[in-house]
Amino acid sequence: MRLGLVVMREKAGWRLWQVWLEKVCNSRDEAEELISDEAGASSTHLWCEPLVGGGKWTKLHRSNGAQALAPKRRGRRAGEAGKLSIKQAQRIRALVVGKMPEQLKLPFYLWTRAAVQLLIKREYGVRLSLTAVGGYLKRWGLTIQRPVKRAYERNEEAIARWLDEVYPRIGSRAKREKALIYWADETGLRSDDVRGRSFAPVGQPAVVQVPGKRFGCNVISALTNKGEMSFMVFEGRFQAERFISFCERLIKQSRRKVFLIVDGHPAHRAKLVKHWLEENAERIELFFLPGYAPDLNPDELLNGDIKRAVGQVRPRDRDALKAATRKWLHRRQKQPAILANFFNEPHVSYAAA
Repeated sequence: MRLGLVVMREKAGWRLWQVWLEKVCNSRDEAEELISDEAGASSTHLWCEPLVGGGKWTKLHRSNGAQALAPKRRGRRAGEAGKLSIKQAQRIRALVVGKMPEQLKLPFYLWTRAAVQLLIKREYGVRLSLTAVGGYLKRWGLTIQRPVKRAYERNEEAIARWLDEVYPRIGSRAKREKALIYWADETGLRSDDVRGRSFAPVGQPAVVQVPGKRFGCNVISALTNKGEMSFMVFEGRFQAERFISFCERLIKQSRRKVFLIVDGHPAHRAKLVKHWLEENAERIELFFLPGYAPDLNPDELLNGDIKRAVGQVRPRDRDALKAATRKWLHRRQKQPAILANFFNEPHVSYAAA
């Protein structure tokens, strides 16, 4: 009797059964000896099975040899995925990556599975379940993410000019005049600002206690790409007088001329500020970022860092909030490597050099 070896392999938690006929024995004794040798060298389990003359495996082996019975990759070929052709899938992915639903006149604000489902139906008349759409999105390398906000008034040409022309000139001047470049920004902290996530049973979100009476404070800060940082914590509105007070503190602390980069806040452009800058032109000079482009300012990353840290403290009154803010910023001043690392983020890496 001709005997074949049946192999059972363990892979990823599933038992895969494969028939392996590269070694065909003419007797059971020969097969058992072969099994003993193979099992001793591998953890794979082996045993004998008679070869029935009319079986498809036997016919394949007789006609094409053992190579015809070698394990083959199962499932669709790479790129094939269900009802959409490769070209159709590539086009849908390009639309999702390059456009927003409203640009394609779809009744959605963000890309969801339902939005992609409708897009596929409209473009190719193919009906897919939400589960199938989710499978496509996963294969395309797309994940659910919180969108980044961009103002309608944002001027992309001005931003490109800032990156390619304006800031390189500022950097060259700073090296030539041995000036120090600071990026400055203001932010507000509120007592009811709850940040972060917490584990909890499904459908039962964690309850965070916050003071019933709302209070807050404001911070203005400035940092360099070397990790130097100055700040001021204050109450009330941010106006020209407050900005001048911060600038006076900044130039007092710096032994070199300061090139201060800020956004277009009205306090930065006030006549009182312009007059003060003229009087102190040898110590400080102001430069303005393009409008509606906060992502170009590295100090925005410090703002987020402050809010995450202070939000974990849960202060009960304004004085405690201000104290927690100052404590965290003093700590960051002693960690210049962390501050300098903010400039490694892709959207502000232009300012790292």
